[in-house]
Amino acid sequence: MDIQEELKVVIQRAVSELYQQEIGEVSLQPTKKEFEGLYTFVTFPLTKALRQAPAQIGQTIGAWLLEHSSLVSAFNVVQGFLNISVADAAWIEVLNDIAASSSFGLLPAKEQSVMVEFSSPNTNKPLHLGHLRNNFLGDSVSRILAANGYDVVKTCIVNDRGVHICKSMLAYKMFGHGETPESSGMKGDHLIGKYYVLFDKAYKAQIEEMVSQGTPKEEAEKKAPLMLEVQQMLRLWEQGDPETVALWSQLNAWVYAGFDATYKSIGVSFDKTYYESNTYLLGKEVVEEGLQKGVFYRKDDSSVWIDLTEEGLDQKLVMRSDGTSVYMTQDLGTTDLKFQDFHNNRSIWVVGNEQDYHFAVLFAILRRLGRTYANELYHLSYGMVDLPTGKMKSREGTVVDADDLIQETIDAASTAADEAAKGKLDEFSESEKTTLFQMLGLGALKYYLLKVDPQKRMQFNPAESVDLHGNTGPYIQYVHARIQSVLRKAADLTISLEGLVSATELDEIELQLVFLLSQYPQRVAEAGTAYAPSYIAQYAYELAKTFNQFYDKLSILKETDPIKLHTRLVLSKAIGETIRKAMGLLGIEVPEKM
Repeated sequence: MDIQEELKVVIQRAVSELYQQEIGEVSLQPTKKEFEGLYTFVTFPLTKALRQAPAQIGQTIGAWLLEHSSLVSAFNVVQGFLNISVADAAWIEVLNDIAASSSFGLLPAKEQSVMVEFSSPNTNKPLHLGHLRNNFLGDSVSRILAANGYDVVKTCIVNDRGVHICKSMLAYKMFGHGETPESSGMKGDHLIGKYYVLFDKAYKAQIEEMVSQGTPKEEAEKKAPLMLEVQQMLRLWEQGDPETVALWSQLNAWVYAGFDATYKSIGVSFDKTYYESNTYLLGKEVVEEGLQKGVFYRKDDSSVWIDLTEEGLDQKLVMRSDGTSVYMTQDLGTTDLKFQDFHNNRSIWVVGNEQDYHFAVLFAILRRLGRTYANELYHLSYGMVDLPTGKMKSREGTVVDADDLIQETIDAASTAADEAAKGKLDEFSESEKTTLFQMLGLGALKYYLLKVDPQKRMQFNPAESVDLHGNTGPYIQYVHARIQSVLRKAADLTISLEGLVSATELDEIELQLVFLLSQYPQRVAEAGTAYAPSYIAQYAYELAKTFNQFYDKLSILKETDPIKLHTRLVLSKAIGETIRKAMGLLGIEVPEKM
């Protein structure tokens, strides 16, 4: 039973019978907290057609609803706002429907597929805090779209070639002395990241020395011996030099093993991974096609460009004068390849907002080329993540590695949980504690990064994220555990949750909870439309917070009225399941006990 939709229908009927007028789509909004009611129907837009004052229209429709609809228990009119209260019996029917549905919150199949591309790491360094926001966003959006009825394909493109990769390779060749992940005790991605930092230090030292000897800094940056060696290494790789390719393959293999361990720890997976080393040449065919179609033009130096000034952009290079690719060339070819592989109805890239311009140009070029899929491409842009200590820089080694941050948050969560439990965790085995603390730590990290609108730049505070009393993952996880504790105690007392709720009235806080529960499918739909996990995070917090108010106000297991006891247990179970589903859309597990 969808009360909101039924109210819309009955309001249409009221206007038709009262005024012999047909109105289109009825819009309802939540009633403001200072007024009695749950839904508000705004009558101002009807004044011209119905030739009555807004308040009079509201009064007339309200009286009709009260007389003709069992949904409506009361109404009040404030100027042009008709505030409608819904009968308890209707909410009890809603609760019974929710309790009986195993698929509550899953929307009907759309029979459309969506590709979500995220993560996009470089193989010269480990995943860091910025990658975590990217991965959590991509994973959560994928889950939300699946709940909205889409077939979702999760992809990742790995930047495994180019100058940056060669910097780590050259540093390893110079300073590595055969070091391996096993001999160093480091994860492979951390090990190679170490050499990226070493390269940068050595390169800067060469620049400083050249500048001190009178070379202009810009020239020194280009002609430093290390940079020239890196460029030569890249040429050797592109020519297929066996020694260079073997080194590249070995170092990348170590990095991939490190990435896989991190992905596993955060619960992220992909349906297909693309590698830039396999795709970077694909776009050259697209450039030739664009030249033949007159979409691109060639300058006197043989470089290839496109003029996008009509789209509010500018002229963009798509191939260098020496025939080598730029990032845009590669993305054109890879986008074609992904469509050929999966024929998705829509494609979403989860990439930081520093690439806003790049994607605007990419999509504009694909439209000019007449790609059939070009109008269903979307860049899910997100802001950077800072720490209280400031911005991170990979080359200087000041980036916070994802693995280190995950462990730090798990440690902070274990400390917070121990302090809050006051000895209650003594009944947990060590393995149970480890599982719980990992669940709380990851929940804290994911929730903190997902509760903020993706487009906002944000600061991550590990200590704040594990607070058990605020708008945090662990707070919501704790509420879920509390609900499960109530249900276990009910089972121990052999209190049955079977059968329909037969109450005839509900307490105000119970009404609020059933209303919130009924909103879950709508919130899932809204989050899917806006690609916004933050909508789900806010909903989960709102539901958990309201349950705690209910728990503090009304007795559950000590209630002596069997009908009220049954109602509150069924309601508690439905809330627990909905919290679990909502947090699941964020990629967050919830514990059975804490």
